[in-house]
Amino acid sequence: MKIGFSLPQFGAQAREGARIAQYATALEEAGADSLWVGDRLIAATNPSVGYGGTDRIPDEFNAVLDPFLVLGIAAAVTERVRLGANVLIAPMYRPALLARSLTTIDVVSQGRLIPGFGIGWSPEEYAAAGVPFAQRGARLDETLDALEAIWSSDPAGYEGRFVSVPEHRSELKPVRRPPIHLGAFNPAALARIGRRGDGWLPVVPVPGPPGWGKQLLALRGMIDDAAVAAGRDPAAIGTVLRVNVAAGTDLEQVAQTVETVAADTGFDDFFIDLLYVTDSVDGMRDAALRLLERLNG
Repeated sequence: MKIGFSLPQFGAQAREGARIAQYATALEEAGADSLWVGDRLIAATNPSVGYGGTDRIPDEFNAVLDPFLVLGIAAAVTERVRLGANVLIAPMYRPALLARSLTTIDVVSQGRLIPGFGIGWSPEEYAAAGVPFAQRGARLDETLDALEAIWSSDPAGYEGRFVSVPEHRSELKPVRRPPIHLGAFNPAALARIGRRGDGWLPVVPVPGPPGWGKQLLALRGMIDDAAVAAGRDPAAIGTVLRVNVAAGTDLEQVAQTVETVAADTGFDDFFIDLLYVTDSVDGMRDAALRLLERLNG
């Protein structure tokens, strides 16, 4: 199995941002396959929509480091690990700025970038970015179209209903076309992956409900059906599973969950989010090293 980990980015871990490079090199040397960031702009004090079906936002989101800079640091000090985002809230970014940041990370890392996108859930974050919350699915589609134009042509430009990029010179391209992964659980978003995505970013909660692997396979089937309908090969669409570990969870339970989901689904690419496991970068590193030894041993 391919096993990756989240980078220090949120909460108390963010306050140790000076140690990101050390953490990234330690995990690469230990055999990690990938390193990942998330995306939070603000943590609203009185959110109209809470996180994960709750009415609140976790305290860990009160302090956050910029995902592009964190990935850039990791890119500069590693040579092998893939560098992913799960997920960037793409509609909140102007496509030209998003393309520039992602192209920079891909060039610095020599083609190791996995850009993961989603539409987010916080109206307050969209307000802070100055972008309407409505029609964010359509904005995502147009943002993806604009990125494709910028990454594939020179001169490049795009004109859509919601976003636009004036025609411009676009000589610097990514080392390879970045494989666009999308977070999705509802039918419309899953169909979007089948039509145009390079990969799916589902979530595995630990602890989680029994039979989670079977539920993931059912959702993956919707992606595959949409791919076939669009004339695409479903086998060309990857899956990278994010393992969300609840506070206080024993690491052996995390390892067993990964092994069970892998056996039930055939998926073999995971990354483990250690945000709630420990408050320190040392604790993140030690937990990651233990999990690598357990899962690869």
